Amino acid sequence: MLEIAEKDILHSLERDNPWWTMTAPMDLDKKFPHRRAYFKGFRDLAFNWNVRRSIILMGPRRVGKTVMLQQLISDAIKEGVLPNSILFVSIDTPLYSGMPLQKLLDLFHNQTGCDPDGRRLIIFDEIQYLKDWEVHLKVLTDQFPNTRFVASGSAAAALRLKSQESGAGRFTDYFLPPLTFSEFLDFSQLEQTLISETHNGRTKRYQARDITALNNAFVDYINFGGYPEAVLNSEVRTNTQRYLGRDIVDKVLLRDLPSLYGIQDIQELNRLFSTIAYHTGQEISLGKLASSSNVAPNTLSRYLEYLEAAFLIVRVTRVDNAGQTFQRMRTFKVYLTNPSMRSALFAPVGADDEAMGNLAETAIFSQWFHSEEIRHLHYARWKSGRTDLEVDLVKVDQATLRPVWAYEIKWSDRYVDQPGELRGLITLASKKEKFPVQVGATTRTLSGETTVDGITIRHFPCALHCYQIGKNLTAGLPA
Repeated sequence: MLEIAEKDILHSLERDNPWWTMTAPMDLDKKFPHRRAYFKGFRDLAFNWNVRRSIILMGPRRVGKTVMLQQLISDAIKEGVLPNSILFVSIDTPLYSGMPLQKLLDLFHNQTGCDPDGRRLIIFDEIQYLKDWEVHLKVLTDQFPNTRFVASGSAAAALRLKSQESGAGRFTDYFLPPLTFSEFLDFSQLEQTLISETHNGRTKRYQARDITALNNAFVDYINFGGYPEAVLNSEVRTNTQRYLGRDIVDKVLLRDLPSLYGIQDIQELNRLFSTIAYHTGQEISLGKLASSSNVAPNTLSRYLEYLEAAFLIVRVTRVDNAGQTFQRMRTFKVYLTNPSMRSALFAPVGADDEAMGNLAETAIFSQWFHSEEIRHLHYARWKSGRTDLEVDLVKVDQATLRPVWAYEIKWSDRYVDQPGELRGLITLASKKEKFPVQVGATTRTLSGETTVDGITIRHFPCALHCYQIGKNLTAGLPA
């Protein structure tokens, strides 16, 4: 078998690690000035040298993982890590195809002369392209206790990390979601103009200085705001279908998932994802979906697992009006992890389009994806006589297995004047004296409270609520 010349591999490594040969410190902040709100937590985890674990940075494509890794390198150099003790390798580079991590590390040692027993930062970007990467990384983690290994993955990393025992006790995962709405406003330099801040104990509360302008920004966020590149680059923003939509389809659906899982019918998977993306936030019955698509339920279940592993979708389970889960999950809701994915695949939406309701709901859920609380969030649906009642978002307390709070996600002011139409919320909150449930409903512009049948319902603008969840959760505060 023909082999790639070692000098070509070394040339590639030197090109991707320019700090090896620079006489003056390299300030990567000038190249990447905008930092994600999640960067501090990731940085603190990576630079905790007292814990001997490798860090796995996971998240969907185009949310800024590689940029955050470059910013980590910048901070490492500022903190005194020797530039020739830092290695950045993108595993999806064809030159490194199938190359063991140990081989790359040996080339790095020989080229830079770094101390293998000293403090080092080694980064493997897109590590999922190396077969059995967990085993490779485990060996290196044990072999070099003073080296901080950081690996990133945009497809299958979560599924494989959790299904393999190789990394138990040696890997710590860190999830980077798409931009939150608060990050979008920050990157767009709109945050101070549109939001004012108040304090209520540990929880920060916010008010909109101009709710119309905030709503306009919220629609922009839904259309392209989940991707840092689109926020910062007007050319990408004006043609997200070309620059982002095709990247999702071509690189994830047509390349990543088929190569990792051996999927034969790529178009079948593509059709499924397109259907889910178009109808994000709607309830899905696996049986009905199998019947309408002529795809076996087991195959559909596997496809959904693959799409979740690639961080394209998240499934939310159903509870009844008592907060109890069902023994068999026949139906569930599926959300895009990033509402902007829909417009990137199809077309942007306007504030008055019918799809805005489901996309606003998707945006709200997407703010929770980095939080452990996502495991406790559900939607409720149950029979009341001949009527189906539903509540969009219910948090279930794990100690009591009862609903703690619930609210409907609406992109309309109608329910402030007609709160009695929120029958699902009212029924859910009634007869819960021992375990009272706080209930609310988002609006388009209005704030206030209404009372129906003794149940107090809080009303608050959807865009402002979306901002508050993302802002507080990234700061480690209650949402």
